[in-house]
Amino acid sequence: QLQLVESGGDLVQPGGSLRLSCAASGFTLDYYAIGWFRQAPGKEREGVSCISSNGGSTNYADFVKGRFTVSRDNAKNTVYLQMNSLKPEDTAVYYCAGTYTNSLPPPYSGTWCSSRQVDFGSWGQGTQVTVSS
Repeated sequence: QLQLVESGGDLVQPGGSLRLSCAASGFTLDYYAIGWFRQAPGKEREGVSCISSNGGSTNYADFVKGRFTVSRDNAKNTVYLQMNSLKPEDTAVYYCAGTYTNSLPPPYSGTWCSSRQVDFGSWGQGTQVTVSS
């Protein structure tokens, strides 16, 4: 089972930046698409971003487009979420999740991505991001 651990959450002022990390163990991330999700207090968990296993495909929720950037370093078995221009409404617990895509036929094995929680089977424990002055 792929193990994922998020880190980098913190308290930051509006307009500030944070970089979240999602570190994997147990398996190489080379064959996994990684999604980022978040859950604010009293709200449903929602999709934020996704990056395909080869990094060639990414997607973003409309509410983070232009502010957040997802990237990956497979050599370090880590995926990152760079968050800029943070707003109070970005306050949430952020989760990364992985799904194995190498069983898909090429090129989809390297380019598949999803914003749906049900498409991801391995989840981290989450990291808290609080945006407040």
